[in-house]
Amino acid sequence: MHALSIPTWIIHVSSVIEWIAAIWLIWIYGEVTRNRAWWGLSFAMLPALVSAMCACTWHYFDNPESLEWLVTLQAAMTLLGNFTLLAAAWWIWRSSPAANQKDDAPIISPKSR
Repeated sequence: MHALSIPTWIIHVSSVIEWIAAIWLIWIYGEVTRNRAWWGLSFAMLPALVSAMCACTWHYFDNPESLEWLVTLQAAMTLLGNFTLLAAAWWIWRSSPAANQKDDAPIISPKSR
């Protein structure tokens, strides 16, 4: 008996394919907009893809103890991926026109009594 059912395999494999498609589409969007921050997001998504591939590989071989290092690698890639996605999101925000607009309006403070 295998570790995962066929419907679960379909979900795992389709998720990896979707993630690859998202990386590619975001890269294309970066080319169209000429905004390198979107390319950064594409690269930032790679650790999460590696994490997913670790999980699929481990399950493909029916979760053997000899491949438990893949579980550790998956966890490390998930953690790294979360930080790279955070950095990419910040970079996209910083490159947006709204973040670069200087607000010259005075700061209004509550009147003191």
